[in-house]
Amino acid sequence: MSFFSKNKITYTGEKSPWWKRGLSFLGELVEVALIVTVIVVPIRYFLVQPFYVKGASMEPNFYDNQYLIIDELTYRFREPARGEIIVFRYPKDESQFFIKRVIGLPGETVTVTGGKVFVTPKDSGAARVVDESSYLPSGLETTGEQTTKLGADEYFVLGDNRSASLDSRFFGVVPKRDIVGRVALRGWPVDELKTFSPPNYGF
Repeated sequence: MSFFSKNKITYTGEKSPWWKRGLSFLGELVEVALIVTVIVVPIRYFLVQPFYVKGASMEPNFYDNQYLIIDELTYRFREPARGEIIVFRYPKDESQFFIKRVIGLPGETVTVTGGKVFVTPKDSGAARVVDESSYLPSGLETTGEQTTKLGADEYFVLGDNRSASLDSRFFGVVPKRDIVGRVALRGWPVDELKTFSPPNYGF
């Protein structure tokens, strides 16, 4: 005597013609395509977008071939903040995308001198040194001697690897219209998964 029951299902209906089965399958494909179009595509092109890091300009915080998720929605509701890492179209060739850190905001004056970066807020005449010790290696200096006055909707950006970065010291300011979004998440490699928020500079 068996202690296990066998549940059987017997198909009693007629097998539909091949062309009806084909039409049913085609209908399911169309349904899936519509779902992708209505839900996935808007998310991909209007909310978030993936990018791969290329080059060494953001080391030691970002390395070549790391996979990043870019938040394209936030800056529709607020302005970029100092210290945020952004992806933008290179002002001299908009077919290229760069990743850098926001240092100077609209209306401010950014001065690079003596290996340090100073920011003069638009509502104050006192220049303040930008304390980058939370994300830059100890002793790292920012090369160059220059002063840049930012206009409305203009940003001064720098790469974290100051000696190997093509940034606002060389190509000038970044207009807001060229900013794609902020780096929200590092998704690859998996053991370096991380979200990002701007440091507190105290001003």
